[in-house]
Amino acid sequence: MSVQMTPERFEELVGDALDLIPHQLMAALDNVVVLVEDRNDEEPDLLGLYHGIALTERDSHYGGSLPDTITVYRDALLDMCSSETEVVHEVAVTVIHEVAHYFGIEEDRLHELGWG
Repeated sequence: MSVQMTPERFEELVGDALDLIPHQLMAALDNVVVLVEDRNDEEPDLLGLYHGIALTERDSHYGGSLPDTITVYRDALLDMCSSETEVVHEVAVTVIHEVAHYFGIEEDRLHELGWG
């Protein structure tokens, strides 16, 4: 059974998850927007998505680009959890996972590190 939570509370949890990221790494985030959406239309069970050009891939042509986005999918996360405590944990894992993609960390490495 999915957890019931107001959109405001969920966004607060996303903010709390961002606060878990060390200040030095947050300071390195540039031209990135974090969004919360209900669900990904193409992959309804997707928890989060980084869309953009990873920091490790940027070159001199990157200037003037639209912001990268990190999207956290509220309904997918709430559906997979059975308690608010579990939502807090899964939101943190999802946010850290997607921020790691910004820094160029690949999916397999994230799973090795326990952030998969």
